[in-house]
Amino acid sequence: MKILVLGSGQLARMMSLAGAPLDLIVKAYDVGTENIIHPLTGEIYEQDLQTSVDDVDVITAEFEHIPDDVLELCCKSGKFYPGKQAIKTGGDRAIEKALLDEVNIPCAPYKLISEKSHLIEAVATLGRPLVIKTCQAGYDGKGQWRLKSDEQIDQIWSEMTDFIATGSTNQPHTVIAEKMIPFCREVSVIGARDKYGNMAIYPVTENEHTNGVLTLSIARELCEKIQSQGELAFKKLATKMDYVGVLAIEFFDVNGTLMVNEIAPRVHNSGHWTQQGCASSQFENHMRAVCGLPLGSTELLRPSAMINVLGQSSIPTQVLNTSEVLSHWYGKSQKPGRKMGHINISASSNEKLGTKLEALAKILPQSDYPGILKASALLKG
Repeated sequence: MKILVLGSGQLARMMSLAGAPLDLIVKAYDVGTENIIHPLTGEIYEQDLQTSVDDVDVITAEFEHIPDDVLELCCKSGKFYPGKQAIKTGGDRAIEKALLDEVNIPCAPYKLISEKSHLIEAVATLGRPLVIKTCQAGYDGKGQWRLKSDEQIDQIWSEMTDFIATGSTNQPHTVIAEKMIPFCREVSVIGARDKYGNMAIYPVTENEHTNGVLTLSIARELCEKIQSQGELAFKKLATKMDYVGVLAIEFFDVNGTLMVNEIAPRVHNSGHWTQQGCASSQFENHMRAVCGLPLGSTELLRPSAMINVLGQSSIPTQVLNTSEVLSHWYGKSQKPGRKMGHINISASSNEKLGTKLEALAKILPQSDYPGILKASALLKG
């Protein structure tokens, strides 16, 4: 079976690796260059997008911000999963919030902003501090502002005006203000839904962010209340969207109550640990789902963690001396803060996983790999 992935980054790369044992042949569409490429070798195929769409059996995506003309072409083929609604929802916070309200899933109180009076009203009704985000373009902590006092309103509005002005009639840029939620931790739920409505959901993952970028994820057995809330949200959203593929939902844990932060209609950074923590990784289950194959097991086989490698061209070789530690590289050119790869760690118990993280913290610089010691202490109790 042939699959075309819209996007040619690391997620398409890992989908290709996961699909190979299932005899799934993956090509990727580079949105920037408009080339059809091999997601592992970078080889350019001599065919345009329409020819590739006609040639493959299934089309899917590794990111949300797909140009409308590309999305329309792929949707018309009847081969595209998870579908236009899901991609549009994941790429626009205003649509996302409306969906959450519709299915009655808790999220932070919010107000859409298109003029200064809306910002002033948001401050009055939601209070301070506020998190202000671009609805369509922000990710990994970018395109965001923090409003803590009235004195910031004029400056933030000026910056927001400049951003809104860069939009167009076909691709407008809008802004949303959210009440800043005092949360205990950030967690995510990742699951898969197939074409027949069957679902398989992974254990809740605990996430550590630094400057808005995910740096560390931990998967271990958590309390049933947290897991059941995450699963219920997944089932509501996946069912409402008639979703096919892997869907990720990021939450704030507010004293045991989960509130949705963001939805990602794709495989997700916080699910990379599934490559060795489960029998079927998120990448394999996404390929299974969109290709009409039975979903694989999402049961946690052993406590696992994932460390993002940000802006580093290599890792100390002694990292790989630790048992059950594997590195995954994305084949990217080095840039500061860029996601270059990740490190997966597994162990037979939480305590042993904590011990391994403690050992890695002595090898990996704290400035480049924050949060490892903190996670180690958490796991060791």
